[in-house]
Amino acid sequence: MSPPARPDAGPSPAAPETRRSLAVWAVIGAAVMAAVDEIVFHQVLGWHHFYDRSTTAVGLLSDGLLHTAELLALVAGLFLHADLRRRRALAPAHARAGFLLGLGAFQLFDGIVDHKLLRLHQIRYGVDVTPYDWAWNVTAVFLLLTGLALTVRARRPERVGSAGPGRRGPAS
Repeated sequence: MSPPARPDAGPSPAAPETRRSLAVWAVIGAAVMAAVDEIVFHQVLGWHHFYDRSTTAVGLLSDGLLHTAELLALVAGLFLHADLRRRRALAPAHARAGFLLGLGAFQLFDGIVDHKLLRLHQIRYGVDVTPYDWAWNVTAVFLLLTGLALTVRARRPERVGSAGPGRRGPAS
């Protein structure tokens, strides 16, 4: 006969899902950067709309659609995060890396594809956009490189103390 299960015991810890943790938080990071862009540059500063090649009404509609997509991505990402937490499968180091990768990926995509290739909008109008483009894209690359460095660091096997696994530390 097996012992009765403890009613207060939660689900048993699962193996951390490193790729899923990274991907879920990359979605959250992209959604957060889209929100920051939309709120700060589109609404507060009023520098541009998501689509500026038509009327103001179309620009506002495009902002609303961007905001809707960003909120849906954020909600979906948070539900997926909750599932990882519930199953005790969240890999926090990979999640942090994914968040920075998502921030940087959205910003670089916006800076290169939306601003330059598709010309949906510029960061600002009526000024030389070169310093704005450099600041936007260099920040994006910095976020991506930091996220990549954290990904590499998260993939390294954990070290026991400072001596490494299987080695004895300094004698006390």
